[in-house]
Order: sequence, then structure tokens, then C-alpha cells
Amino acid sequence: MANPARLCLVCGLLGLALTVLNQLSADLVSPSLQRSSALAALVSVGLMLVGLLWTRAVPEAAARAQLQGQEGLLLRRDLPAALTSELDWGSRMLLTATPAAVVLVLWQGEVLLRRGLHKGEATALRFEPGSICQQAWQRQRAIHLVDLKHYPGRDEFTALLPGLPSVLVQPLGADGLLVIGGWSPRCFSSSDQHWIEGWGQRLTAEWLSPWSSPQASPAAAPASSEPVLPAN
Repeated sequence: MANPARLCLVCGLLGLALTVLNQLSADLVSPSLQRSSALAALVSVGLMLVGLLWTRAVPEAAARAQLQGQEGLLLRRDLPAALTSELDWGSRMLLTATPAAVVLVLWQGEVLLRRGLHKGEATALRFEPGSICQQAWQRQRAIHLVDLKHYPGRDEFTALLPGLPSVLVQPLGADGLLVIGGWSPRCFSSSDQHWIEGWGQRLTAEWLSPWSSPQASPAAAPASSEPVLPAN
């Protein structure tokens, strides 16, 4: 409970207790005393309600989960330099300007980029879209799983990073996905979602759609000074 809400609740309880004590200790219960006691009780109850409703109206931000892993960056080796630069810039901005813990770009069944926390598996450049990703493709709009533990299809994101509290799936047209894991439940604001949608549309229209590489190899190579996972 936030400090202002706690203060309202304590003041309400204290006022109600003093009102009852004053009523019980009075030698003569006059009509004026009854009216003042009733008014004081109503004010005290009102303060307590304000304290309780304050917590619901302005909920505290959820604490960051203790995700296990180390920072890393993987990119497909055969990507054009301009596309590599765009992916590097966009993923870095997502990790620094939003509550994202891991970013993955999937295009035509191949992982082009994975950045953020990782577990060090040799299969880090593999991701199999499940039912939730299929829904994002069908609807052609983002799906925001605000608290992943409440969704039955959450197992498809285990390969992204075990124990993720929240996930945002942004479709990249009909051929790709931008999958972002967050540090805590309900961590992506409306502004974050608009920014992610905008970059996804730009990435699809200006870079990914004109680019096609059916013979690409899933091997990874460094694109920055960050550590890079081994790949098959």
C-alpha cells in the first residue's frame, strides 16, 4: 500500500476509535454529542474508504522478477549491413527505453535476432511459435500477456527465457514476429506498446519485406561489443 493511502487508512481508524472512546466516556449523551459523533464516524469511514480505493485506483508497480541469465546478442551472419544496423539500433532501444528483458525477431521461420538475457543454450536461435503467436498473426495486432503465469499457452515462451513474468507479441506482417519479454507483470505501458508497434511496422515495410534469404544459415555472429552465444 502506498504511503498516502496508508496515512488515510490510519487517520480514519484513529478518528473512529477516538469517536467511540469519546461517546463511551461522556457523562451525558446529549443530542448534540450524538450528532457530532455520527458526523465524526462518517468522516473516519470516508477516510478509510479513500485509503482502500487509492490502492485500487493507483496500484503499485509490480517488483521485477529475479530472472536468471546474462546479457547477450545474436544475429544471423548473412544479414545485409543496413538491416543489421536497424536490428541493432531497435533492439538496443527496446532494452533501454522499455521494461524489456529479452527481444527476439522471427522472420519466415528463422530467428534473425535475439538480444537481452539468455541462458546460454546452443539452441538460442530457435523459436517455435505456438497458439498465442498464431493468434497474433491471425488478428494482425499485438497480444500483450500481462501476467504470463495465468495463460495456459505460456509454455511456447519457455525457449525465450524461463520464468518471464510478461510477454508482448507483435506481428511483423504475415511472415514474422517481434517477441518481447518483460521484467515484471503489467510492465509495458500504452506508450511502450505504441512504440513497439511503430518500430515493427517500419521494420517490416522498409527492411524485412524487401529482403529474402531462403538459403540463410542460422549461425550467429557478433554485431556489437556484447557477449555472443555459441550457435550450431
